Amino acid sequence: MSDLSTLKLFATQPHPCSYLDGQEATTVFVDPAAEIDPSLYTQLSQLGFRRSGAHLYRPQCLRCQACVSCRIPVRLFKPNRSQRRCLQQNSDISLNITNNINTEEHYSLYARYIENRHQSGDMYPPSEEQYKAFLTSEWGITQFIELRLGEKLIGVCVCDQLGDGLSAVYTFYEAGLDQRSLGKFAILAQIEKARSMNLDYVYLGYWIKECDKMKYKIQYRPLELLVNRRWMRLN
Repeated sequence: MSDLSTLKLFATQPHPCSYLDGQEATTVFVDPAAEIDPSLYTQLSQLGFRRSGAHLYRPQCLRCQACVSCRIPVRLFKPNRSQRRCLQQNSDISLNITNNINTEEHYSLYARYIENRHQSGDMYPPSEEQYKAFLTSEWGITQFIELRLGEKLIGVCVCDQLGDGLSAVYTFYEAGLDQRSLGKFAILAQIEKARSMNLDYVYLGYWIKECDKMKYKIQYRPLELLVNRRWMRLN
């Protein structure tokens, strides 16, 4: 297995930032040939790396440090009024853990989600090949939390099990259920799942203060932010 001290990293050329207009981004990737195990994946997550498909990456921009890694300390988390309302509103949803989402039911939900919410993104149009490549990896310990109303699948949380927590990779859900706030409910479900597994954190990826799409992450308190390679708690 690869070791953190000898791990090779590769940086992309500067490219337009996906989150902040007018900014250039540079992304650092872990060597795709590196052998990743759960221990190394956990260490990399603690240093701010994220998984997308089989790749591990983090921003390393020359003139900007707006992307801040964040995680929820689940033992200390207390839902606010809005989050309690969300839990109550979705008390009829059942949660089921599965290790396989290579079914027509799961892919159809994913495709509808991309078509309804991300037509301007690089994941459109959806394809089964892209679906499998994006959400899974051969070395990741990936779990899928199904959200069901009765027998109907209405959402899936994709999360990786780390040594110290769950890493929230992606969530997709049914359109037309906006009143349920399924994105919010999905995070709350992962917090509860991490607690039940006696884990410490849910890693949410990057928070960007100036990006409206990222503002929801700051609603989960306390929240820990990775600043100057140290995790700082925001109460």
